Amino acid sequence: MNLHGMGPPQRFWDLLADTEQSVLSDLGRMSVFPPGGTLCVEGDPATHVFILLAGWVKVLSVTSEGHEMVLGLRGQGDIVGEVAGEATGYRTATVQATGTVRTLILGHDKFSSFLDSYPGASRAYRRVVTQRWSETATTLRRRSVTSGAQRLAFLLLDLAGQHGGGTAGGIYVAMPLSQEELASLAGTSRATVTRALGNWRQRGIIRTGQRRITIVDLRALRQIAGDRI
Repeated sequence: MNLHGMGPPQRFWDLLADTEQSVLSDLGRMSVFPPGGTLCVEGDPATHVFILLAGWVKVLSVTSEGHEMVLGLRGQGDIVGEVAGEATGYRTATVQATGTVRTLILGHDKFSSFLDSYPGASRAYRRVVTQRWSETATTLRRRSVTSGAQRLAFLLLDLAGQHGGGTAGGIYVAMPLSQEELASLAGTSRATVTRALGNWRQRGIIRTGQRRITIVDLRALRQIAGDRI
C-alpha cells in the first residue's frame, strides 16, 4: 500500500526467488517467539541473522539513563540483525517480538556464503540495506524541519502503508506499539502523541481502539504530515 507517493517497502524474503527461499530454509532453522520474546540483546555477540516470516518486532536501545528508545519496527519479510555482524560483531540494539513471531535463523557465515553463491539474492540484500540507510537519512532530515505532530502523522501513514488494511471506514492498522513507543519512534514526547491523537480523533481524521488506529481522512492526515497530494 502506497500512502506517501513512494514505492512499496522492499522486503528481503519477498525479493528472493522460490529456489533461493528454499535454499535459505534448508540452511537455517525455524523458531517461534511469543509476544514479548527477545530475539537478541544489545551488546551480545552478533552471530546470527533473523528473517521474519510472520509477525512484527520492535528494535530497541537503552540509554545510559536506562530509558528505552524504539528505533524501528520490522515485519514479515524483513531481515534483522544483519548489519551488526558485519560492522561491529556485537548487537547494536535489542529486538523484541510485539506479538507471536515466526522467524528463520541463520549463522552469519552461512548467510554470507549464501549471498556469495546466489547473485540475485546478493542484489536483493544490497537493495534492502540501501533502502534502510536511505530511510534513516530521511528520518534524520525530517526531524530537523518538522514538528512532533507532523512526524507522528507521517509515522502513522508509514505504518498503515506497511501493514494496514482497508475497510469501508478507512485504513486500519493494528498498532503493535504503545503511545510512549510511538513517541519514541516519532522522535517526540508522549504528551505530544496524546494531544495529537485526541485532536485528530475529535476532528474525525482517525478512530482509535484497543491497539488499533483507523485512518478515516487520509487526505487530512497527509496534509498534517506535509506530504504532497
